[in-house]
Amino acid sequence: MTRWGILSTGHIAGRFAEDLRLVPGAELVAVGSRTPQSAELFAARHGAVRAYGSWAELAADPDLDVIYVATPHAAHHEAAMTCLAAGRAVLVEKPCTLDLATSAELIEAARARGVFLMEAMWMRTNPLILRVAELIAEGAIGEVTSVRADFGAAGPFSPEHRMRARTLGGGALLDLGVYPLSLAHLLLGVPQHVQAWAKLTPEGVDANTGIVLGWDSGAVATLSCGMVGATAITASITGTTGRIDLPEPFYRPGSAVLHRLRADPETIPADLTGGGYQHEAAEVQRCLAAGLIESPLVPHAATLEVMALLDGIRGRIGVDYA
Repeated sequence: MTRWGILSTGHIAGRFAEDLRLVPGAELVAVGSRTPQSAELFAARHGAVRAYGSWAELAADPDLDVIYVATPHAAHHEAAMTCLAAGRAVLVEKPCTLDLATSAELIEAARARGVFLMEAMWMRTNPLILRVAELIAEGAIGEVTSVRADFGAAGPFSPEHRMRARTLGGGALLDLGVYPLSLAHLLLGVPQHVQAWAKLTPEGVDANTGIVLGWDSGAVATLSCGMVGATAITASITGTTGRIDLPEPFYRPGSAVLHRLRADPETIPADLTGGGYQHEAAEVQRCLAAGLIESPLVPHAATLEVMALLDGIRGRIGVDYA
């Protein structure tokens, strides 16, 4: 049995707790929040045995094997470091932190202590996304020449909303754009060329962002994210001999459609049981059982490479969280 703690009591924490019920061998033992009342309500709703009114108390619980950190972006570093310092394995919500430097600090701390740490980029543990990556690696569409993906939310978001709060790491890029960027990185690795443009909010975070990535192979990626309109949230990967389309939402699609040259389209269905968070929890448990301190599906190197890309894009569009 893997004994879980959840740090934070927001919407994503609740969805994760619900999906944890679908993971064999998983048990939600404790929840921690900044207030006892919030922790107690969450524990009662999701069946946790214990509720703590501070992060430190949760991290100190000796009965926990791993803690899922689901705070807003700006608190990821402090919350995860609190857990790592107590010797607890950590699954930290994406993006890992606000920037490359603090993500590297977390990873260095985990490695120094020999403690498991994984960024909760759940798309990289989704069985259908993994199958698509496998098909591409097998040459199903030839050499990849382009990736197109978008993720836009309709809004409008009030100035007080976390999506517009600079102090909380607001903006479309870290919250939504990390998905198109991670998909391109998963399939093509680190690009050699990066261009970006964005319209900023009065608070200084990105409201609508376009990104173009280029690889020396000749491959390109055209990506967008925003919080000013609901986009299709689809993706398409084109190769020299075919194409794979991912319908909405591309990061957890109900199917994928493989188009080969001179052949009928092939639909690859997905099992959409639960909300999709169970796959990352199962991966954490698999890694812990194997004595690993990082996941081969979401390795530390991938986290750092994507964070470096996010830093570079923020520099180009003028978003600074300092």
